[in-house]
Amino acid sequence: MLDLKVRTKNFAINCWKLCLKIPKSREYDAWVRQLIRCSSSVGANYRASQRAKSTADFIYKLKIVEEEVDESIYWLELIFEVLDSNKDEILKLKKEGNELLAITVASIKTAKKNSIK
Repeated sequence: MLDLKVRTKNFAINCWKLCLKIPKSREYDAWVRQLIRCSSSVGANYRASQRAKSTADFIYKLKIVEEEVDESIYWLELIFEVLDSNKDEILKLKKEGNELLAITVASIKTAKKNSIK
C-alpha cells in the first residue's frame, strides 16, 4: 500500500489531470476550480497533520482532510453527471477519494479513542 502522503499527492495530481481534459467554458470553470482547490487541500492538510503538535491538533487537521476529500468527491460526482467523457477516470478518482475518506475517518476514530486512554 502506498504511503498516504504519496496517495493524497497523487489524488491531487490526478484530479488536476482530469481537469485539463474538461472543456474550457464558463459553465465548467467554477467546478474545475473547486475540484482543484479541495483535492490539493487533501494532501496539504494530511501533511500538516503529520506535524501536529498534539493529539487534538492531529484530529483537527484530519477533520479538515475529511471535509476536503468529501468535497472533492462531491465535485467529481457533479462532473460525472454532466460530462460525456472520461467516465472511467472519474470513477477511479471517486473510488480513491472514498478510500482516502474511509482511511481518514478511521484514523480520526482511532486518535480519539487513544486520546481517552
